[in-house]
Amino acid sequence: MRWLARREYSRAELAQRLRQRGIPSEEIERALDELAAAGYLSDARYAQAVVAQRAGHYGRRAIVHALKERGIGGSDAATALAPLAETDEFADAQALWQRRFGKAPVDDREKARHVRFLQSRGYGLSVALRVVRAAPGAARDDADIDTA
Repeated sequence: MRWLARREYSRAELAQRLRQRGIPSEEIERALDELAAAGYLSDARYAQAVVAQRAGHYGRRAIVHALKERGIGGSDAATALAPLAETDEFADAQALWQRRFGKAPVDDREKARHVRFLQSRGYGLSVALRVVRAAPGAARDDADIDTA
């Protein structure tokens, strides 16, 4: 109960923490079922919290990965991810890039750093390249055109 009072946990995360403390699996499952029945433990609520926290700072792929990593899948993840389907990933990536860098890269090394940053946040290569190329003052190189 103390852990849940501090923040939301997924069922899988809480089970893992309890297993690490040496509690038998039967007791863990019984306790988790009781918490879920009382409304204290909800994977759907946890998934919505993760999506709300990461939206605008991470791409859809990174958020999906975070949910899978925490044991959230199926309908809970799909329901929580539904609002992201309406957002423009390019616009989100561009806003994130603007907050982080704000100016066009001056050379190829810096351009690669900007692209790697966006990719590390869960945006695809084609989106990251479009964002960096669309930067105000970015040099246009015909040999560097993205065909994706």
